[in-house]
Amino acid sequence: MAANGVVSDKSLIVSFGEMLIDFVPTVSGVSLAEAPGFLKAPGGAPANVAIAVARLGGKASFVGKLGDDEFGHMLADILKQNSVSGDGILFDQGARTALAFVTLRADGEREFMFYRNPSADMLLKPEELNVDLIRSSKVFHYGSISLIVEPCRSAHLKAMEVAKGAGALLSYDPNLRLPLWPSADEARKQILSIWDKADIVKVSDVELEFLTGSNKVDDETAMKLWRPNFTLLLVTLGEKGSRYYTKNFRGAVDAFHVNTVDTTGAGDSFVGALLCKIVENPTILEVNHIYTNVYICNFD
Repeated sequence: MAANGVVSDKSLIVSFGEMLIDFVPTVSGVSLAEAPGFLKAPGGAPANVAIAVARLGGKASFVGKLGDDEFGHMLADILKQNSVSGDGILFDQGARTALAFVTLRADGEREFMFYRNPSADMLLKPEELNVDLIRSSKVFHYGSISLIVEPCRSAHLKAMEVAKGAGALLSYDPNLRLPLWPSADEARKQILSIWDKADIVKVSDVELEFLTGSNKVDDETAMKLWRPNFTLLLVTLGEKGSRYYTKNFRGAVDAFHVNTVDTTGAGDSFVGALLCKIVENPTILEVNHIYTNVYICNFD
């Protein structure tokens, strides 16, 4: 047992970063400006991963800061309802919980508008981290949004250091959201600034093109992102499935064919399912093939 009463559990997957309220239009295929109304829904990639893990029978915890407001406490309660430990959650009385408006337009493109000026998640300080919880994890998962501003950036870097020092696998999904960054160049620079630290990295086809500057999505382009310390690199391709790369082998997995309604959160569900399988059977990365199944998680 760790010093603060946190039980060390090497099957635990800890997600670090943002949790927020997504406002989605009441009708589909319209721009944000054209939407007649919105419904609120829990969001934030790291929190999505934590809930995906828990719903698939894994042990999950979330580390982050929420506003000490109605939305913040609602989100904390949603984590609890989904069996995600909230031992790493803090509430800030001086900032609100982040909000995002998101829609899938008729042309198939997603549109985002964020309200974070600043939001509570941006104000998490290194000294506020529950380091005993982080040390107890088997996998420490994170994105890149927490790298955008201080003090959360320093908290992010410290959390990674603590997790790595305790022997956890570091899992990184950049989850590119360009509207949140000062510029595309700054986003690329900061996302890659911690690239070499991870053991497992997942990118989408769009992120692959953005980070490499290439207009091709193929093995040669993917390997530009490979680092010697990686255990696994994954590229998700939407309806075309995914590709995976390790030190000794590579391959592809077809996607399940479904009637797609909205792809928001699909990548997070993919990551949650993969991390569950890795924790359940660590040798999966040591054989000559990988089986990955994508589970779609519904927050309703």
